[in-house]
Amino acid sequence: MLESWQQEIVDAYPWDLVRGLIHSDGCRITNWTTRLVGGERKRYEYPRYFFTNVSDDIRRLYTDTLDQLGVGWTHCTRHGNPYNISVARKASVALMDAHVGAKH
Repeated sequence: MLESWQQEIVDAYPWDLVRGLIHSDGCRITNWTTRLVGGERKRYEYPRYFFTNVSDDIRRLYTDTLDQLGVGWTHCTRHGNPYNISVARKASVALMDAHVGAKH
């Protein structure tokens, strides 16, 4: 739980929080999948953001802030662990691209 003064900062600068969390515990990748189209298997690529943290509180802070910003996200559970948060929808990735930027 954030102290009230911390929450005021997050509320005033939500993209700064998201950027900091992605730059510390996240990444932007090119994901891919295949689909059968007209009997032929085709490969499709798309950008995707991942954020990984074992702390339920940190993940909740991240996802609550994404909700506030209108960024769609999903849990990407691996081996039964809900530590990964994925942003993959085109409009949400575009928002992240506009505000997060490349990792330094």
